[in-house]
Amino acid sequence: MHARLSSLPPLQLRPPLDTVHGRRAVTPLARLRGLAGLPAPHGAALLLPGTRSVHTVGMRFALDLIWLDRDGRALRIDRAVPPRRLRACRRAHAVLEAPPGAASALTPGSRVL
Repeated sequence: MHARLSSLPPLQLRPPLDTVHGRRAVTPLARLRGLAGLPAPHGAALLLPGTRSVHTVGMRFALDLIWLDRDGRALRIDRAVPPRRLRACRRAHAVLEAPPGAASALTPGSRVL
């Protein structure tokens, strides 16, 4: 895992995402940076609480975006979103940025947190 992510609080993810190292972006800077600028996904996922839109500007790889309701269930899954894109989900209470392919077994309604 990248050093920038290892300093963030850990996040326990439910199967099938339990093989991914979950972290929680708790500071404004961590939320702003997200996974942007990292050389590779490093098997890490980052939860952005209170987020209804994200951008992938500065990304070097695609992301799976898992939009969550207040109970930690998937509302929508945007798979393999490439760099330089903007995505939003008005009903979301959080979004989980995950490595591409990490959300392949998820469907809307799946419990993530």
